[in-house]
Amino acid sequence: MESTDRPPRIDAGRFNTSISSHLGAYLTLVRVPNCLMIGLAVIVGEAIALGSLPSFSQAAYGFLTASLLLAGTMVLNDIRDVQIDRVNTPDRPIPSGRIGIREAYGLSIVLSSLAIVSSAMLGDLTLLTALVALVLMAYYNTHGKKTGLLGNAVVSFNVALPFLFGGLAVNNLRPLLFIFFLLAFLANMAREVAKGITDIAGDNAKGVRTVAVSMGSKPAARIAASLFAVAVLLSLVPPLSQWVSPYYYPAVLIADLGFLLSSYRLLRDQTPKTVRAVKTQVLLWMLLGLVGFLMGGSPVF
Repeated sequence: MESTDRPPRIDAGRFNTSISSHLGAYLTLVRVPNCLMIGLAVIVGEAIALGSLPSFSQAAYGFLTASLLLAGTMVLNDIRDVQIDRVNTPDRPIPSGRIGIREAYGLSIVLSSLAIVSSAMLGDLTLLTALVALVLMAYYNTHGKKTGLLGNAVVSFNVALPFLFGGLAVNNLRPLLFIFFLLAFLANMAREVAKGITDIAGDNAKGVRTVAVSMGSKPAARIAASLFAVAVLLSLVPPLSQWVSPYYYPAVLIADLGFLLSSYRLLRDQTPKTVRAVKTQVLLWMLLGLVGFLMGGSPVF
């Protein structure tokens, strides 16, 4: 008699959907646009420092160090924030259950380790800088976040660090890199302060003393807008010092107008919907600023 037993049928469509969904959760967890931007910032820093385009290996290792390091710390951030995210953003990959805590820890360790290895390929100073950045972000994710402005400053320092890292990667720290570092620091500091407005409920429950929790939404919006305004004013320093070419102006002026527009929206309306829109817009203005830095700061263009 022929056996009627058949092997279980695999639903290819459901299998592919599951893989796609899991991959999407990973990409959401690491915040791909942020990682791409910070990796590009290192390449911009290298190009400005050299006055020419970096070699492929300098660009590749610089990009990988910054993007993988940010990706690893972003995953750790979500692990530490899981209780807050269950209140503020329950659809995030970890609180929604799409990615487990152990799996996330493993991913964070792998990404951070690869970043450190990549930094070592550029030299001792870049390796040391990457280790310092990793320690700072580990401090932020474990203790610093609850300190409010200090925690915001730690994050913003690491976001701005790629410009200096790029200079270290090619052994040339031009003064212009320090100006761009400060511009990026101020813009991200403002974004961090504004971001706290949308997370008041979860942050307050977990004892995270953001500016919005400590002082309220309107004062937080004023502080963020002030920081944006200082960044816009500082963006005028390189042209006045004749450190940049005319190609600096188009993208940076558009970015400056964008920062001022976002500040105006923030001052008028502190509802979560508006603040989230501003937070997203600011990433675009920062990207435009990055383009302006590259176009104006490197003789290549």
